[in-house]
Amino acid sequence: MFDFEFAVRSPFRVQPGLRRLAPGATHLTPLAPGSRHQREKLAVLSSFWPQALLRRADFDAGPALDALSAHAAAEHPDAWRHDGERVEARRLGTALEGDTVLQTAPGRFGLGDEVARCLHGLPPAWRRAALLCLAFEEDFALVDAAPGAHFGTVPWLAVTLPSHWAPERMLGLGLAQIHAEVPDNALLLRATDALVRLAAGPERWERFVWNVTDQPRLHAHPERTDRERWQHTPVARAWLRSERQTFIALPALGQALFTIQVGVVPLAELLCTAQRASTLHDAIASMTPAVLAYRGLAPVRDALLAWLAARAGDAGDAAGAA
Repeated sequence: MFDFEFAVRSPFRVQPGLRRLAPGATHLTPLAPGSRHQREKLAVLSSFWPQALLRRADFDAGPALDALSAHAAAEHPDAWRHDGERVEARRLGTALEGDTVLQTAPGRFGLGDEVARCLHGLPPAWRRAALLCLAFEEDFALVDAAPGAHFGTVPWLAVTLPSHWAPERMLGLGLAQIHAEVPDNALLLRATDALVRLAAGPERWERFVWNVTDQPRLHAHPERTDRERWQHTPVARAWLRSERQTFIALPALGQALFTIQVGVVPLAELLCTAQRASTLHDAIASMTPAVLAYRGLAPVRDALLAWLAARAGDAGDAAGAA
């Protein structure tokens, strides 16, 4: 879950922003059948899977998928079962025996066989990764953490809900290359190697990314979002888009799995206190022109800041009156 108080800071800085996972905190979040995340993921995997499920040609993701599947079963045995060649998304009534799709229980939404039909439409080698994406809110990216030529590169992704970036353009790149286009990225680039080592280490970490956006869809691939931003959404109806990222270390493989949990919440609903509105105002006010342009906020900066300032004042007045 997005932690507003930790993630939204002023002045705004492009940086890793890591913190240790709290005791008992989990990496994965099971999906309810027919939930918003699941419906959007089903649509992507049914229509655009080649842009979501990606593997470097010479890379074997099998061991990492085994590890992720075992981790999911240990964290959420009520949602996922891992038994050798058989895995099961228990809440979805769908299992895989090797590459064979099995309907283990009646489906709980739609016609009842949406998940199985989606998996049947995918290449067999991708069915387990897709079922994991449909069983949990998170998407996944694998990072090579072993010393050598591929250190810090991304050889495998299962990303159905990208935040205005194209997963197919990131395959095989290093994290430094991926972040090269981000403005004001000096802190982030300097920390890249350390970030990979921490992700693959014994401690558990999380980080948050956020932006104010004009559209509520979870799936925000640049080919399927309006290039002319903010044409149909006034700032009073804006949304806060967030990502919670965690890292599952796979030390035996020299790899780390990045989990990416996307959330989109109406901004007015999130700003439930004057302090939150003021904090977000100050963070956006401190963004450089390059950062504002990169985040799509340049056209609405002044209007957004005015609305946030008014929101902070109104919330403060209401609290004082109470």
